[in-house]
Amino acid sequence: MSENYNDNIDNKDENDKDDEYEKYCYLCRRPESVAGKLIDMPGGISICPDCMQKTFDNFNNSGLGSMQFLDLSNLSNMGNLDMSQLFKNDIPDKQKVKKKAAKPKKEEPELTLQTIPAPHKIKAMLDEYVIGQEYAKKVISVAVYNHYKRVLTNTMDDIEIEKSNMLMVGPTGCGKTYLVKTIAKLLNVPLAITDATTLTEAGYIGDDVESVLSKLLAVADNDVEKAERGIVFIDEIDKIAKKRNTNSRDVSGESVQQGLLKLLEGADVEVPVGSGSKNAMVPLTTINTRNILFICGGAFPDIEEIIKERLNKQASMGFKADLKDKYDDNPNLLRELTNDDLREFGMIPEFLGRLPILFTLDALDKDMYVKILKEPKNAILKQYKKLLALDEVDLCFDDSAYEEIAAQAMEKKTGARALRAIIEKFMLDIMYQIPRDDNIGRVTITGDYIRGTGSPLIEMRGVERLPG
Repeated sequence: MSENYNDNIDNKDENDKDDEYEKYCYLCRRPESVAGKLIDMPGGISICPDCMQKTFDNFNNSGLGSMQFLDLSNLSNMGNLDMSQLFKNDIPDKQKVKKKAAKPKKEEPELTLQTIPAPHKIKAMLDEYVIGQEYAKKVISVAVYNHYKRVLTNTMDDIEIEKSNMLMVGPTGCGKTYLVKTIAKLLNVPLAITDATTLTEAGYIGDDVESVLSKLLAVADNDVEKAERGIVFIDEIDKIAKKRNTNSRDVSGESVQQGLLKLLEGADVEVPVGSGSKNAMVPLTTINTRNILFICGGAFPDIEEIIKERLNKQASMGFKADLKDKYDDNPNLLRELTNDDLREFGMIPEFLGRLPILFTLDALDKDMYVKILKEPKNAILKQYKKLLALDEVDLCFDDSAYEEIAAQAMEKKTGARALRAIIEKFMLDIMYQIPRDDNIGRVTITGDYIRGTGSPLIEMRGVERLPG
């Protein structure tokens, strides 16, 4: 009795131990979670269906007769064959890999009419992360608030409220993508960010327009109802403008705009689950885009020239005439942007009509660069201070350092992205040298050091005096 009991205990422990592991293919070494259901073979090994079919294909090419997957009749004594002789490898004792620990799912509070923050609260939350762009933050706060009121109420006295899709235009590095990421994080709704440069007309190499919704469905853990309340941000939307002076077929321009029309307005769309393209092996599900908020963004390079040309049409001779160079030095010329300018750029009217909210973001000036370095919750300089604080070193910046970093960033003309490149360059030696000396207590970065004409100020740890 005791021996049977001990055997049961041992078997139970062995089964519990096996649950922590999963089998992997003896040939390609892929685990079962990646390769699919494995086939157990004599000799205690397992092979995935792909490798099994490749093995049979090799037999076919060698003139051993036609064989198909799971048809073992053409190979004599297959059942008695030791697979170690076939592959001539030592069989491992445990053909298993440890399973990845399942991440615990966080219970996210469901968005309701009572829990939607008011526009001024949304803007206040955005102020903690995004510097400047007051007009853009106000527009996006009101639009998102109205959209989710519309989604959650569905109707109001039988008056159907139209969807408030948005188009944001701003120079590179001014915070377009960051603004959308922050708003989705604050509202705790699914957000899919996709790039319009990969989209092509259906039937050509590239992603179909439905791939935009496939990404949203994946972010929502394949929950269709949750995905239908999400946000889709299509970046680089200016890259699908109509191409000018081209004789070749424009499969990634106007045709993509036309393909996006039904998504923006609201339609039932068949979307592949777990894949970016439709094929016979991928299951499809239907998503209604009526309640999905679409936000499009782009830099629209050189659109300022189109704006100047429109504004200068009234230029003529005389005392009250507009000067030709009147708008050349205006850093915020994008504020004068209209739908007519976008049509001239290459966006079709039907596409613009489905993005009723148009707003622009301002180019960054020197003061905004300094604030970006200092104020946001996750400012890049705060990240470096935290890194050095782990080495018990205090990192400081004087005012001249902030001014010099901002000045160099403006010269690069790549927006806030330039800050990271500049800081990485002058922080390299500091991050390399500080861990070598445990006596360093504080490092102060000066403007001269950033200009390359000086060195950082280093203070060593002081020795505490004994009382008396």
